Amino acid sequence: MSEAWPPQLKEWVAKCLGQMTDLNRQEAQAELRQVIADSFASQTLWSTDWAGIQLKALQPQPSLQLSTTLKRKGHDNSPSSKKAKKAAKTTHPTSSTFDPNDRAALDRRARRFQREHNIEREKTQGGHTALRTSLSASHLFNNLNSRSSLPLDHSEDSETNAVDWEKSAIVGTSKEIFREYLRLTSEPNPEQIRPFHILEQTLLELKKRFREKTPYSWICSQFKSLRQDLTVQRIKNGFTVKVYEIHARISLECGDMVEYNQCQATLKTLYELGIPGQVEEFTAYRILMLLHGRNRTELNLYVGQLTPKLKSDLAVQHALRVQRALAIGNYHALFELYSDSPNMGAYIMDHFVARERARAVMVIVKAYRTIPLSFIHQELAFETIEQAREFLEDHSAAHFTNPNSPDSDKTLDCKLAGALLAQTFEEKYRKVLIKGAI
Repeated sequence: MSEAWPPQLKEWVAKCLGQMTDLNRQEAQAELRQVIADSFASQTLWSTDWAGIQLKALQPQPSLQLSTTLKRKGHDNSPSSKKAKKAAKTTHPTSSTFDPNDRAALDRRARRFQREHNIEREKTQGGHTALRTSLSASHLFNNLNSRSSLPLDHSEDSETNAVDWEKSAIVGTSKEIFREYLRLTSEPNPEQIRPFHILEQTLLELKKRFREKTPYSWICSQFKSLRQDLTVQRIKNGFTVKVYEIHARISLECGDMVEYNQCQATLKTLYELGIPGQVEEFTAYRILMLLHGRNRTELNLYVGQLTPKLKSDLAVQHALRVQRALAIGNYHALFELYSDSPNMGAYIMDHFVARERARAVMVIVKAYRTIPLSFIHQELAFETIEQAREFLEDHSAAHFTNPNSPDSDKTLDCKLAGALLAQTFEEKYRKVLIKGAI
């Protein structure tokens, strides 16, 4: 049944099938079957980041025709090659001459032309043709549990003969408001799945429990089971968007970036389906997350695709100003934006503000001989002056001209402070760990 397979896996399989051609299909199918079988055996179908897996058989292969092409164009000018060519011409004076009466040669040429024509036609028709012709890969799941086989649409009248993920959707019958989250390892039981009207009650109760300071671990488990019930019943509507948006906000507030990133990834897909929601708010969050990950290429592509409506939103404008401040090194503007973040943007900026504070201190110690600790406290948006001092201590930069004075009177010795700061910065921020990234 299709319910035992996560949506990410299904999308990934469809993508792989669409990339296969006659040249790589056999090898790619074998590799695809092995990857899914290994994940199924280790019970990691729902935890694997399928979007990040690339089959070796589908990776671009280096060209093997360069040397042949150079030889054909006369670039191989070595004496030995010239002698060999001369000898070949002398020995076989008519070997390269086409004989119209040679029936075998005519057949070979016809087959070659037909093969080249098929390849060009496949390139012209693109991924749609590749997806249609890839139905022969349906046997690649035969070695998996028969109760969990991915359903394929083999009907003759199917318009695209694509994978039919909606064929086996179920409707839950459970009346329980709450259910602990359990990872699916087999076909879901409708008696354990809550129908839509029960899930609406569940969301109301969860919001109430969160306001009452119920432990986050329980709240998170309940939200995950709620999302799971929506997934196995193929419910994709405004309510689904609301569930993921609320869980994403709660995850941000509680510092759970794993769940936040999973919610954000699903929301992106739901928004692309045209389901309304707080698109502007979560667009701003996505920009800030890309800034956190220092993913400039994806960030530039994403920002370049923003519509005028999105760019006119205050939260998106704030995120774009943060991007600009980082790009030009305007730390004064950056930390003002950090102190004045709309919605829950500051929770995301919390994850990279320490890195940018360290960069700012590195600039400061190069520009000044001494600087008051109170200036760093105010300029870098620390809540207290004690936090500013502790930050410098944590970055091996707490060297003061008057170390025994109160924090409010301390003065930073910039030359001594900068001695180990760059090394500490490299050790702390060389790599960016994005927990739960999709």
